[in-house]
Amino acid sequence: MTEIIAYHEAGHALMAYLLGGQVRQVTIEPDHDDGPRRGGDTQVIWRRPADGDKEFAKKSVQVHLAGPVAEMIYSGEPYHPAFVAEWAADWDGASQAATLLHADDWKRLQYLEQVSRRLYQQFQDDELWMALAALADSLLAHETLEQEQIEEVLQELL
Repeated sequence: MTEIIAYHEAGHALMAYLLGGQVRQVTIEPDHDDGPRRGGDTQVIWRRPADGDKEFAKKSVQVHLAGPVAEMIYSGEPYHPAFVAEWAADWDGASQAATLLHADDWKRLQYLEQVSRRLYQQFQDDELWMALAALADSLLAHETLEQEQIEEVLQELL
């Protein structure tokens, strides 16, 4: 279970990094009871883009959905992100950010699904998947990665 969490958090961190966010820390909590509780956290600092809140919302949607998408690819189970309980916070965060882009519920759902599909394709690129896997491996080895460690792993591969 911890491997899945590592890939999930690595997905968030990689996407934030690719979109210009400053990834301060990524951490996974070991899953001691194999129950539904899972833990991980990715801390990102953003400089608000000069082109406004809508561009920031687009980035936020991508980062929120990147964790579930990375987990889908790793597990080989392409679930819909809205229907997995462990991904509820990510889906809610993406949906909330997308409200600024699409006020209509149906259009927002279509947009979120489109972004999920695009991320799924993007992460299947060999170079990106290698970077994501290296970040996940580092997380598994250390449980917490600080900004310097994250940048070292990603700069070496991207």
